[in-house]
Amino acid sequence: MYVITGATGNTGHAIAEALLAAGKEVKAVVRNAAKGARLAEKGAQLAIGTLEDAAFLKETFNGADAVYLLIPPKWDVKDWRAYQREIIQNFVEALQDSGVKYAVVLSSMGAHMPTGAGPVSGLYELEQALKTVGGLNVLNLRAAYFMENFYGNIGMIKAAGIQGYALRSDLKMPLVHTRDIAALAIRHLLALDFEGHSHVFVAGAADYTMPEATAVLSAAVGQPFYYVQFSPADARAGMLGAGIPETIADGYNELFDGLNSGEYLKGYERNADNTTPTTLEEFAKNEFAPAFKA
Repeated sequence: MYVITGATGNTGHAIAEALLAAGKEVKAVVRNAAKGARLAEKGAQLAIGTLEDAAFLKETFNGADAVYLLIPPKWDVKDWRAYQREIIQNFVEALQDSGVKYAVVLSSMGAHMPTGAGPVSGLYELEQALKTVGGLNVLNLRAAYFMENFYGNIGMIKAAGIQGYALRSDLKMPLVHTRDIAALAIRHLLALDFEGHSHVFVAGAADYTMPEATAVLSAAVGQPFYYVQFSPADARAGMLGAGIPETIADGYNELFDGLNSGEYLKGYERNADNTTPTTLEEFAKNEFAPAFKA
């Protein structure tokens, strides 16, 4: 039995579908039956509840062979790190004495940083906390920045002809499609070929500066727009203006600081093992441009 948290999200849904297609027994964690209807039609057992419910998680994980773990974003929380810590504690308590032997975890590049990486430092805490669960083999997928995050800039691009972050214009960083993350998770969940506690980087097809990435997106939609490097203060004001709570806005600025300093990408070096197939050009043409024009 596999338990998939975040089963209606980009990675979780693809993982659950692939495991079902391989003839595996899958329990999909969903908030309500409607969200899990497609998976239920394909044979998944639905576990309806939330990750904030410790008793629900304990019952859901009990007797499983392997789990896929992630902390889903929650944009209305007043204290993001407190929310992360609640989920982490619930995961650990649910896994203790559950019989689960394997966990694949959606983590992030930068998860080696106990502080200075905003929400990603919460993933450091998750990786460390899972080490306290006896007999659990853990593979942490330290993923690059998601290409799909660029969807959030469509409004800015249409309104101002720019996309911007508080990220250095000369900073090269890897960009990954979530389907490539899911593919790696599927491979390891089917093989259960990892022992102890380890991590792998999931780096997409190439590294880009933000001006380079913006040029790719601009060419795909056939409309000129440009990258602007925001000051931390301007980035914070923009996030607050978009309704993002202060704790999350401050966390993102901390994350950008970690990237700009180089500490966030420490230990990462592109190689054949961490390079994945989907290019930014493919994403821009096949997914971003249609969304932009919708």
